[in-house]
Amino acid sequence: MRHFAFLAPLTAAMALAGAVAAQPSAVVVKVSPDFAKTAAELGEREVQQQADDLARTVERVLNAQQALDGARIELVITDLKPNRPTMQQAALKPGLDMMRSISLGGAAIEGTITTASGEVQPVKYDYYSTNLADVRGYSTWQDAGTAFNRLARNLAEGRYVVR
Repeated sequence: MRHFAFLAPLTAAMALAGAVAAQPSAVVVKVSPDFAKTAAELGEREVQQQADDLARTVERVLNAQQALDGARIELVITDLKPNRPTMQQAALKPGLDMMRSISLGGAAIEGTITTASGEVQPVKYDYYSTNLADVRGYSTWQDAGTAFNRLARNLAEGRYVVR
């Protein structure tokens, strides 16, 4: 019982000190108004899932690398292309095959980073696959996921505008 009584305050103090030292970044992801029409054709639910996936990916990578602590990151998806038809696309065009229809996928993202010190930096990144031969076997959003992962790694390494 004495060991626990000693460890409980110590553990609480260490947790509080860690929380003060490294405040996680706040990540907000939206969809561009210009992209909204295309988003409706892809399926609003699927596009929202991709926006949520982008936010989770950026938060995970930044927290793992302890980068941009205390920053506010506002990202806007300006383009999103699936590698395979989405449910909405298949419903709108019955001739599409959910498994055999493939295309070049990817994503384009813009936004800003407001650092803990108040400095504002622009963010711009895009990634698209370049060869249909590379698309075989991929999931619907494989290349968009690759774009999200690469953007997150670039942000963690301090590269905000990459073309």
